[in-house]
Amino acid sequence: MSAWYALVDLLPFEWAQPGSMFFMKNALLAVLVITPLFGLLSTMVVHSRMSFFSDALGHSAFTGMAIGAVCGFNEPTWAAVIFAILFALLFNLVKRRSALASDTVIGVFSSTAVALGIFLSTLNGRSFTRFNALLVGDILSVEPAKVGVLALILLLVVGLWLASFNQLMLSAVHPALADSRGIRVFWQETVFSIAIAVVVTLSMTWVGLLVINSLLVLPAAAARNAARNMGQYHLFSLLGAVLAGIAGLMTSYYAGGSAGAAITLYLAVWFALTFLVRNK
Repeated sequence: MSAWYALVDLLPFEWAQPGSMFFMKNALLAVLVITPLFGLLSTMVVHSRMSFFSDALGHSAFTGMAIGAVCGFNEPTWAAVIFAILFALLFNLVKRRSALASDTVIGVFSSTAVALGIFLSTLNGRSFTRFNALLVGDILSVEPAKVGVLALILLLVVGLWLASFNQLMLSAVHPALADSRGIRVFWQETVFSIAIAVVVTLSMTWVGLLVINSLLVLPAAAARNAARNMGQYHLFSLLGAVLAGIAGLMTSYYAGGSAGAAITLYLAVWFALTFLVRNK
């Protein structure tokens, strides 16, 4: 982290002065790691019509936090990660074996996860207010160790994109055709779902459960308005997420509002602008 702090010290902001406000410097690093992840994953979420699935994963992550708190874990986040992964695996299995539409299966899993999370968090008369922070998030509380974990996940996701992007895309567009080409669609979807589950769970406490789904939808939704090919689609989604993340963090610092909400608002503006100029 010392190299990162030395680099940030060169920025012309009062919080970037040497030896001060390390929480802001950690938050900036977290944004630079989280937003590319959301930008990349967003392209597949939108292309695969899985926006409600990512929202359901957020609910499962909350339930995992409640399970970790009930079990007395010092770090309930890891319980939430495990639960979200199990949730994603079970969802893909049920969707594969069932004739129900995907949105129906998502609704079943999402409502069950929310009910279980609320029940566990209020068990024995406990107050739900201790989980209020998860709804809004606080990126200024980010820990360097978790940023390191997300940076590793970013490298893995980039490696996944480079190694199997065509298979992922074909599986999303036409699963039957992908099966006929020898692509293991179930495992492609499972790996992608696990990646979303881990990213959503680890970043939930910083971004906020109420807006985290928008970060998985808006970057690619805006990019589809402006992109003319697949390369531009990914590039615009990535750049939009990163720029909105930096702008949202700065707005949050100087205005005193929620960083997750500010990032979402900038992404909404980005979507509106691309929508207005899409025909041009």
